[in-house]
Amino acid sequence: MTVWKDPVLSGTDTVAGFAIEADGLAKHYKNFTLQDIRFRLPTGCIMGVIGENGAGKTTTMKLLLNAVQRDGGCVRVLGKDTASSDFHAVKEKIGVVMDTVGFPELMNAKEVRRILKNTYDEWDDDAFWGYLERFSLPDNKRFRSFSRGMKTKFGLACALSHHPSLLLLDEVTSGLDPVAREDVLSIFTDFTRDESHSILISSHMVGDLERICDYITFFHKGQILLCEEKDRLLEEYGLLRCAREELSSLDPEAVRGRRETGYGVTALVLRAKLPQDLPVSPVSLEELFVYTVKNY
Repeated sequence: MTVWKDPVLSGTDTVAGFAIEADGLAKHYKNFTLQDIRFRLPTGCIMGVIGENGAGKTTTMKLLLNAVQRDGGCVRVLGKDTASSDFHAVKEKIGVVMDTVGFPELMNAKEVRRILKNTYDEWDDDAFWGYLERFSLPDNKRFRSFSRGMKTKFGLACALSHHPSLLLLDEVTSGLDPVAREDVLSIFTDFTRDESHSILISSHMVGDLERICDYITFFHKGQILLCEEKDRLLEEYGLLRCAREELSSLDPEAVRGRRETGYGVTALVLRAKLPQDLPVSPVSLEELFVYTVKNY
């Protein structure tokens, strides 16, 4: 199957700027290569990143933070090249929550807050205590006693309390119960009501991304398979259920993936390349990703 991608996102002509601009980003490890990563996140938007474990999502986020040295390409975050000396000041405006929230196990919220208050120029005590109350988090328990969900919520409270312009979030909804997830997703939506704010979020909870994201990027084996506006994706693609003979009579360019059973075929299709009388069902982002990867 041919890999298709749209690294320069359509529909961004009127956007004032980009929170992230990655062009040919690459990183080589002994058993893994991230290559030719190209995407742009418009300011004021949320981009969801979907991919299997080991697809390159976390490595990409580390490259965006200059936490690991890139082996090729270039990347600008909030207008600054991440390899430049100017980028250190920009980090003040980036809120980060990774899959493993790395606060010292023996510290409590009060102690972490004291350190962060002396780290960030725009640290907001009122916001911090407000988020702890909103997330029902204790201020005197050691971090090691927190559940995974509590650690994630605490990481979010810290990330949001220094007034960032960009949030980089890696699997932040996976360990949350449904009520907490709903609350967190509403926070993200409210965050980007400010048009100077942007979010890059990876998650295996694809339904969450479908609800809140403006753009979607599919990662697979260190490459980007697809990068596009979410609404356009869901309009362009659909699922066609038919007999094998009917599918073979269609334009091959219309069929982007298929699943065969004893009862026929379900195919991921491009609506614009099909006859108008064919009954095409809507496709979810999760289905779109699964069909894309299985036929790559």
